[in-house]
Amino acid sequence: MGKPPVPLFQSKLLCFSLLYLFTALFLALYTSLSPTRCLLRSSPFDPLQTPLFSYPPAYGEHKYALPTARPSCSSPVLFSDYLEAVREIGDLCANSSWSSTASPLPPLRYKQGRDDNFGGKFTARERFSYFDHRNDSVEVPCGFFKEFPISSDDREAMEKCDGVVVASAVFNDHDKIRQPRGLGSQTLASVCFFMFVDDATAKVLESHSLISRSSGAVRKVGAWRVVEVAGERLYEDPAMNGVIPKHLAHRLFPNSKFSVWIDAKLQMAVDPVLLVHSLLVREGADMAVSRHPYFKHTMEEAMATARWKKWRDVDSLQKQMETYCENGLQPWSHNKLPYTSDVPDSALILRRHTPASNLFSCLLFNELDAFNPRDQLAFAYVRDLMSPKPNLHMFDVEVFEQVALEFRHNLKRGGGGAGGPRRTKRAGSPESSGNGSFGGRCRKYLEEMWG
Repeated sequence: MGKPPVPLFQSKLLCFSLLYLFTALFLALYTSLSPTRCLLRSSPFDPLQTPLFSYPPAYGEHKYALPTARPSCSSPVLFSDYLEAVREIGDLCANSSWSSTASPLPPLRYKQGRDDNFGGKFTARERFSYFDHRNDSVEVPCGFFKEFPISSDDREAMEKCDGVVVASAVFNDHDKIRQPRGLGSQTLASVCFFMFVDDATAKVLESHSLISRSSGAVRKVGAWRVVEVAGERLYEDPAMNGVIPKHLAHRLFPNSKFSVWIDAKLQMAVDPVLLVHSLLVREGADMAVSRHPYFKHTMEEAMATARWKKWRDVDSLQKQMETYCENGLQPWSHNKLPYTSDVPDSALILRRHTPASNLFSCLLFNELDAFNPRDQLAFAYVRDLMSPKPNLHMFDVEVFEQVALEFRHNLKRGGGGAGGPRRTKRAGSPESSGNGSFGGRCRKYLEEMWG
């Protein structure tokens, strides 16, 4: 007697189940290989298994996260095997001559001296005279005309960091200290993490029992060694004090070979060893930084800085831009390739401490000391006019948004932007010394930018 036929309903259910299974497998494979994903891991199975640090709930380190999802990615990054990256970077750091042999410049010599100002107070003509560095006997001004005020124990620890250093800073309790995520099993033993804070921030950390300010105590918050800086002995503006570790890491950590700067508003989501290996070493770059998500021209950023009160003294912004326009600043064009933009998102900066990248950092810092801490405004001017130039890798915004999570700054009463006078001066107002706009010496720049 033959078997009864399979009911039609059951056969359709089986077909639909198989169709669903194969569709799900196809979509999973497509998603893992699609260029819409910017980060591709060849070996994602070596993270730390436990959280680095447990914060008290009142500290609120995960408040105010910002969504950053983007629909596409034009150049995905393939990370190497973690252990292979650790080994290769370790070999580079152990080779004391690798940075100088790969650079057209010999090691820099820094101008010494003592001054009431950390940066030295150089005129525009003096600063610009150091842009052409073909004479390697010239000493370059690079800050430290007064001592960086930290403890001797912290200074000694910074000098012992001879490989990769990750640095960040919180001044005026402007952000939270957040722990890096996705660290490999050997990273904490081979990478230094330093967080610079001022008195106001240290008091808040102590109030949450995160650090002890007793004499001689090593202050650790998870991965971060917390270094207290006597900021009142440097600049009145806390943002300018944060510029020192941001752009002069090669001087604060004189024996380090690589540095990663990450703004405190960000939480690192990818191991810094993988970032340095993929975005610097494999690219053969001196520096790596993301393109700005919206702006391509320096003047666009300057106008947004004034409009959104990121720096309140608009007269000084106008003076800065006209100084640059008068001395050679040009809008971005295809003639500037391989540089794909004039405006970076400088919240994440990776550096190989070569003489070329060190020179760029010194020249950029000198401009910030002269005008304001808005480093995106001086970035292209220094890059385009200095000689020789660093090998700069400007990676996709989508990559940036996947290697770091962004949070809002601490919300405080009074609000407002940072820096400059409390009252915003508008260029062209009766109290303004400007001529009414960012025009004047920048008129030709604006005409070219706007076509």
